[in-house]
Amino acid sequence: MSCAICSADTKTTKYQVKPKECSIDICDICLSQIDQPDPQKLDTDHLRCLDNSMWSENVAVQVVVYRLFAKLSDQDKLGMMYLEDETLNWAKQDESHDIHKDAHGVVLNNGDTVTIIKDLPVKGAGFVAKQGLVVKNISLDKSDNSLVLGKINGTAIYLKCSFIKKR
Repeated sequence: MSCAICSADTKTTKYQVKPKECSIDICDICLSQIDQPDPQKLDTDHLRCLDNSMWSENVAVQVVVYRLFAKLSDQDKLGMMYLEDETLNWAKQDESHDIHKDAHGVVLNNGDTVTIIKDLPVKGAGFVAKQGLVVKNISLDKSDNSLVLGKINGTAIYLKCSFIKKR
């Protein structure tokens, strides 16, 4: 049987495309790429196969390809993919996509209090959010797990998770 992602004629494994009860047959190399938590360690040479598999008629394959492009932060390819609304919602339900982590890898939740770890100029507001400033009652951005919303000097601003730490 061939891999649904890279089309390699090799031994395949059933891969459950969560949260739905749907599976596809994939090779060990593709499975290792899907399970790789660090985007820097992805095998971009192997993942060139996504350029072809993104056009698959199998929606489960489309979901996996979408998630891999998101992990690669390849906005151009994500923009090229046309997914029905239901399929796009499924693709965005990737469990790791909803996790927000601070600069030290600590999981953030709605309502947490954080500290800014670097001076940050706030565009359009005309002030600098100073290092050490405490921001209470943050809200997680549902569309981007690298951003949180907080209030500083009465102004609601988005903060990159890489510039904050949980208190």
